[in-house]
Parts: sequence; structure tokens; C-alpha cells
Amino acid sequence: MKNIPVVMIIFGGSGDLAHRKLYPALFNLYEQGLIHDDFAVIATARRPWSHDYLREQISDAIHETHAEVNENDVHDFASHFYYQSHDVTNVEHYQTLKKLAQDLNDRYSAEGNRIFYMAMAPRFFGTIATHINDQHLTSTGFNRIVVEKPFGHDLASAEKLNKQINASFKEDDVFRIDHYLGKEMVQNILPLRFTNPLIKNIWNTATIKNIQVTLSEQLGVEARGGYYETSGALRDMVQNHIFQIITLLAMPQPQNLEAASIHAAKQELLDSLLIPTKEEVMQHFVRGQYLGTDNTFGYRQEANVADNSLTETYVAGEIKFAKGPVAGVPLYFRTGKEMKEKKSRIDVVLKHQSNPYGSVHSNNLTIEIDPQMCIYLTINGKKITEPGIRREKLAYSFSKEELAQVPDGYERLLRDVFVNDSTNFTHWSELKRYWQFIDAVENVWAEDNQSAQPQMSEYLPYRMGPKAANHIFESATEHWIYE
Repeated sequence: MKNIPVVMIIFGGSGDLAHRKLYPALFNLYEQGLIHDDFAVIATARRPWSHDYLREQISDAIHETHAEVNENDVHDFASHFYYQSHDVTNVEHYQTLKKLAQDLNDRYSAEGNRIFYMAMAPRFFGTIATHINDQHLTSTGFNRIVVEKPFGHDLASAEKLNKQINASFKEDDVFRIDHYLGKEMVQNILPLRFTNPLIKNIWNTATIKNIQVTLSEQLGVEARGGYYETSGALRDMVQNHIFQIITLLAMPQPQNLEAASIHAAKQELLDSLLIPTKEEVMQHFVRGQYLGTDNTFGYRQEANVADNSLTETYVAGEIKFAKGPVAGVPLYFRTGKEMKEKKSRIDVVLKHQSNPYGSVHSNNLTIEIDPQMCIYLTINGKKITEPGIRREKLAYSFSKEELAQVPDGYERLLRDVFVNDSTNFTHWSELKRYWQFIDAVENVWAEDNQSAQPQMSEYLPYRMGPKAANHIFESATEHWIYE
């Protein structure tokens, strides 16, 4: 693997994301030789850390995520890391950062290549992007920026942030990261669809009744009440994770596997995204909040949550496209906090066909993303000792040895940033369409919030959400496959 020279600057380098995900992922890329001798990383944050203390934290992060490591490798890897205490609002700090980056570029022969990673509170993204531009932090080699979600709060704020970033970076150098696109089974969607005639030939409006995406979380908002009050489930999960998955499920076949072709196919689909009307939102969307029990807090009892909050911790709804292989087919989604279990899965429900056996179950194709990783097709077969039909599963899964080889999503996506592969990142034109859809739903809810009785459903914790979500379907014969 080619060694890539680069200086990487992580804004928010003392945070949880950097500790749990970025540092272990970078270490794996170091072990693989993608980065090795000619790289340096500057971690910035407000805390008054030293270089040595940062390196201790990096060593701890690696030991927490790796069962066995070579201590010399850990020491050598950590020696490439440097810390700068940094106030992102202080212009002088960017001058200090610029000088350190140039010194490390010269020391490590990084060839003027730079990667900027925004791993801190989203409210600072625009400030950082502005000062990268006005203090000229970009260099003479490649300059790439990685932006965590959420990219904006609505379309207007996303457009403003995009303009700030584009002042220093071309669109092709902006990597809007969503770790769901690095997950093994999400990356399996396109190969599954396009390399199997059995699947490819049924992926159409004549055969598919509906597609269902479930991203359920067992935990509540916990210490994130303040953030969640400004977000809610729709912005926090649907605008990114769920839309990314649905786009892969509904897009037409690309001309090839180059990033440009895949994004062109996605854009062709998203140009036909149907923005819901007020009536459609009221009919096919449900929002809810989890209640408390004797042993748990309800959402409104969580820290930093208003007593009369109308922020949803659960949302279910419908997405449809006018074009593409499943044009007109409803794609249903649901996601929420304090649900029955942590589960990410896709259910493709096929239409019933006439047959001589009478009433039988439909065939369903299921993709389990988390916590299990498998694909299975539910089919009908003959009962052995009595008349009738039974259900069977044809399964595709991984061995224990194969599971050990599956990289973390951040490792996959960071590798893509280093090698300049934007396939699994979101282009602005795609994100813009997502926000147009989300804003349409949010606007209906904002109007409803002013009514005497806003339509906010409640649900008991550790269930599958509010019962009202069972009635968002377009026909009485549709229902949630996963219960």
C-alpha cells in the first residue's frame, strides 16, 4: 500500500469521537502502511494538554480497542501526534496552528498535503471554515476537509456552511462523512442489487410492494438532551443515515463503479424525490416521545429538556421517488430512542402472487446491518409431516474469521479520504435534496405545534415506538415486517 505524505489537523482532538474512533482507525491505517513515516497529526482543542499527554491518550485509545498490539508500533505511531490548545474563535490561534503545520510539513516531508477534520460541536464548523480561509491554512499540495454530521440545521444553514467551506475547498475536496456508509452491510447493498440476477430482476415496481428501513436505539438521549432539543430524530437520523440507505436502495444502476458515476446515479434519483405535502405529512408521518417508568426518565424529564418539549425522539414516515427502478414504491422508515433493542435493518417486501396453495406469506429480503450482519431471503416451502406451507430462510452470513476482518466504518472512510475516493461521501447536491425534504416535514410540524393539540404520540420505553406508526401505510395490507 502506498504511503501517503500528509499533515492532518483534527479540530476537537481531545473529544470522544477522536478517542474512540479516529485514533484507533488511524493506527490501523498506520499498521497497513497507508500512513507511516511521512505524516503528522495536530490535535486541537481548548484543553491545556501537552504533546506527551496527547500521546498517552492515543496509546490508551489504541489499547482500549485492540486486543494485541506491538508496543513499539504504538509508541512510533503516537510520536507523530502534536497538540495545540486552540480557541476556534481566536484568529491568532490559527496563525500559531499555521506555523506548526508548516514546521511539521517540513519535518515529515508531507509535500504540502493537508487534511482538516471537524470533530467538534457543529456550531463551530462555519467559524473554523471561515478562519481556514482568511488565515490561509491550506497549503501547496492537496487540501481536503472532513465534516461530521450534522451539516447544517436546515437548508438555509447548510447552504451558509457550504458557502463558507467552498471559500477554501472545491466540492471534490469536501468529505461529508456519515459512518453508516462505512458499514459492511450498507456497502453490500449495491453488489447485492447489481450482481445477482435473482435480486436484480425483481428490483422493480412490478415486484416490490414496499421497502422498510428500521434504525432503532435502545438507549435514551441521556446526557445529550441539550443537543437533542435542537435536533430531534428527524434531523439527527433521517436527514443522513436513513436517506443514505434509501438512496442506495432506490438509485438506478450506475454506468461503472467510479465515484462520479455513482454520484450521478444518486443525483438522477434525488432529482425525482417527491417532497411531501402537508396532507401527506399528516397522513404518512408520525412523531413521538418516550415516556418514563418507575425506573426510567421520560424524555421530558431528561436533563436540559424543556418540560413542554415538542422535540421528537421517534419518527416514522414515507419516502417516494418519481423515477428509478422502484418509482412510486413507498419506502417506509422509522427510528427512535428507547426502543425494544438496538437494531438496524432493511426489509424489502415483495408483492403476493397468485398461486394454487391459497393464502401464503410474501417473500421478503432482509438486510441486517447491526448488531448482526447478514442477508436472508424468506421463502415458502412445503411442511414435512402435514399439508401446508412453511416459511424458510436462505441466509448469507459471515464466519467468525470473516467478522474479525471487517473494518470499522471510520477506518474505511478515513482510508477513502487519504486516497481521495469520494464514493461513500455525500455531495452537496444530494444533501441539498435531503434538506428540502426534511424542511418540508419540519415546517408542517412547526405549524402543528401552534395548534391546541399538537400531534405528538407517546410510547412506552423498550417497545417498537408509538402505535400510531402502524397506520402510516398506503394500504391496509401493509405492516411493519420487523416487530
